[in-house]
Amino acid sequence: MKKLTRANLWSLEEYAEKRPDYRAEVIAHKKNRQVALGNNARLYFEDDITIRYQIQEMLRIEKTFEAAGIQEELDAYNPLIGDGQNWKATFMIEFDDPVERARRLSEMIGIEDQIWVQVNGYEKVFAIADEDMDRENEVKTAAVHFLRFEFNASMVHELKNGTVFQLGIDHPNYFIAGFSLDQNVRQSLIQDLDAAVVS
Repeated sequence: MKKLTRANLWSLEEYAEKRPDYRAEVIAHKKNRQVALGNNARLYFEDDITIRYQIQEMLRIEKTFEAAGIQEELDAYNPLIGDGQNWKATFMIEFDDPVERARRLSEMIGIEDQIWVQVNGYEKVFAIADEDMDRENEVKTAAVHFLRFEFNASMVHELKNGTVFQLGIDHPNYFIAGFSLDQNVRQSLIQDLDAAVVS
């Protein structure tokens, strides 16, 4: 997937006109790119479509129209788009009750490093988490993390050719046994990979 540039974005006026229809399209697209991990965690896999929407929304909210401000948003969000040999995702821990959320976040330190993808026949690929900044301390982990799942050329080849893969979490306080994804999600994620990038 190509990184976004200013040429990929609408002006504030254009976006205001297109936003209702565009938002509906993106919401439908996102349904094929999210995975529940138990009852209280979820992965939202990012791509150029989800990130473009996020940037357009940020520019709209902040009323940013100057070149430097637009470039700042592009620089902040482009790293969340995969490069053909990986999947990038936002990992969210979701507890509605703030007291329970605080308690559970203190019990889930390190969970972001224990989320994995396993291509059938290969070792688990554990997430590389929060490359921009650390999002946990000795007291608790954060409710939001940014993850990268990096695959070698053989794994990409296998995935592109339909080999089964599973997702799971090995954290002792939030263990999720490996499971296969729904077909629509699996197909959406496979499209992010490009065998030519790593061959």
